[in-house]
Amino acid sequence: MVGGEQQSHASFPVFRAVGEPKKNALEKTLSLAADVRAGEGINVVLLALNVFMLLSAYYMLKTAREALILTEGTAEVKSYSSGAQAVLLAFLVPFYGWIASKVGRGKLLTLTALFFFSNLVVFWILGKAGAREGIAYFIWTGVFNTFVVSQFWQFANDLFSESQGKRLFPIIGVGSSLGAWLGAKVAGDLAGAWEPYTFMIIGAGMLLGCLGLTLWVNTRSTAAPTAPPDKPLGAEDGFALLLKDRYLLFIAFTVLLLNLVNSSGEYMVSKLVTQEAERVAGAGAEFAKARRAFVGSFYGDYFAWVNLLGFLFQTFLVSRLFRYVNVTGALFMLPLISLTGYSILAIAPVLSLVRVAKIFENATDYSVNNTTRNALFLRTSREAKYKAKAAIDTFFMRGGDVAAAGAVFLVTQQWKLELGQFATIVVGMVLVWLYICWRLKALYAERKEA
Repeated sequence: MVGGEQQSHASFPVFRAVGEPKKNALEKTLSLAADVRAGEGINVVLLALNVFMLLSAYYMLKTAREALILTEGTAEVKSYSSGAQAVLLAFLVPFYGWIASKVGRGKLLTLTALFFFSNLVVFWILGKAGAREGIAYFIWTGVFNTFVVSQFWQFANDLFSESQGKRLFPIIGVGSSLGAWLGAKVAGDLAGAWEPYTFMIIGAGMLLGCLGLTLWVNTRSTAAPTAPPDKPLGAEDGFALLLKDRYLLFIAFTVLLLNLVNSSGEYMVSKLVTQEAERVAGAGAEFAKARRAFVGSFYGDYFAWVNLLGFLFQTFLVSRLFRYVNVTGALFMLPLISLTGYSILAIAPVLSLVRVAKIFENATDYSVNNTTRNALFLRTSREAKYKAKAAIDTFFMRGGDVAAAGAVFLVTQQWKLELGQFATIVVGMVLVWLYICWRLKALYAERKEA
């Protein structure tokens, strides 16, 4: 028995309880892909649609980000700008926790969405006026992505029990993977014709749509007789919660190592893409528009492949991994893929191989690893779901980017190493990451017995 639910031996994880109500047509249809119970169908669809729109908007905004930062700056500037994100988040995370202690869940979700919506409108106005905002927008996009995606999964963790989350997170995650793929595909196809600022204002409108869906689900959930009250959280902030709980701290370590490795790889992609754009379009200032179109098209196509593969992993692999190797077994899939990819790149650091290696790494991150990491919070307190998770998904995620920026500085400015030598160093980082996953698996087992 898992959480009072009897598990079957079907292809997808299926659980049944005695006296369970009958499913409606929607829930029967959803059950073809995952074990959706009676009464869960509408919320599952609304949440999947919500995260579909959220990731579609983000990948449009991300494509605009790459076009701006790599034409107004360099690959090194892009890497160093990640450090500013972590510094900013060090102040924003406690502030977010303070707000969560003052207002209920619905108001917290609304305030966050309206804040980022207003920021996008300001960026659109300034960009259309001719401001050079590549660095500022890059920093903002990193903060936006970590906060809004983390908050979506905070909300989902708060809605479902552990047994529900294990069943439903994989199918909700399909919306995330499909939205990311479609947003990147559309942005890649239109990057040559549309300005980055057009993607900004479209993303702002989509963010308002996401807020509407979130409030709809929140209203449905708080109306249920068994729902917990929509009240402010305790006064303790996310960082304090982390320091008190080794389980949460090791989740934070995995996120930090993941982003240290991933951002180091992204630097390799950016460096090689910049070189190729100058070779194809020209290096002079008069060719800036052509280079911007090349970079935008490359990243749009790159993101589209990442997210198409991520969608396939999310749809057909995640549920089965959860069934056969459990949540903690799935933790090891991404670092093992990274270990293979960077070992190859240490030998042959060329754009075509870097592109393929990063597509597989990012696709696994956005599907298997993302769902797994969020499922780890199903066994935590409500305060941890919102505050500690916010700290982990924002500060520690960007802390990994800061560490990567430091690694880039050492490799390029101090040690003057080639990309292949940098990849060898990244292999060592992945080995540390695997050790942290092993320790987290043991802590998860202890928590289960507690």
